[in-house]
Amino acid sequence: MEIEEKNINLKIVPPREYLPKIAVAVAGVLILFLVVLSVSGVADVINKIKESQYIGQDAQYKNTISVTGEGKVSGKPDIGKVNLSVVSDAKTVAIAQKDNTDKMNKIIQSMKDLGVKEEDLKTTNYSVSPNYQYFEGKSEIIGYQISQTLEVRIRDLEKVGDILTQAATAGANQVGSLYFTFDDSEKLNTEARQKAIANAKVKAQTLAGALGVSLGEVVSFSENSSDQPEPMYYASDSLGKGGGASSPEVQTGQNEINISVDLSYEIY
Repeated sequence: MEIEEKNINLKIVPPREYLPKIAVAVAGVLILFLVVLSVSGVADVINKIKESQYIGQDAQYKNTISVTGEGKVSGKPDIGKVNLSVVSDAKTVAIAQKDNTDKMNKIIQSMKDLGVKEEDLKTTNYSVSPNYQYFEGKSEIIGYQISQTLEVRIRDLEKVGDILTQAATAGANQVGSLYFTFDDSEKLNTEARQKAIANAKVKAQTLAGALGVSLGEVVSFSENSSDQPEPMYYASDSLGKGGGASSPEVQTGQNEINISVDLSYEIY
């Protein structure tokens, strides 16, 4: 049996020739993978940004109707406030200060004698200013003025007239800003608010019926309130000075609390 001999030529390629090519191919595949990943990531970020633009804004694009309701409640005030002032003029600060202090101390004591508690007495102003005289374009200080104001909180409204009279008798030469309000108005505020909300609901239901839509949830609410009693002003001369002066009759009347609410309903 004869064995046929064949010549087999094998070429051995050194690693230094094929390894760089493999490295380049692997690097190319890796770069392509990173590019695809980056593009995908950018697209995902863009989508997230678009989504975030609408976060918390759903209510803004809902179909809504807005209505305003009003509620009013009247009540007899249970507390009064008044400002009692002493204005003193003199050639020197010391003389003006002594006159002002003596008169204000008498006023404070007269308030306490009428049953006003110390915590209901508060000094709200004390000022010292020069008095000028102008002549031929020049100014000259001719004296000084001291002004002091005491705010009195009156809890016994039957004594309002007596308080005004005694203040003038003790030396108050400016009496004003008397007004009456509520020491605690929360109960009246709650009642007025309930009326305002009920009024707004009726308006919303009527409007929805006219438009042929149905009311959904309340999507916004705001409230405004007012309780602004008008102050009364008195000249000290009208209150009387000296013994036997009659006290003015002061009517407290009633105060009105107004609350308005704005409601927005989703409609569908």
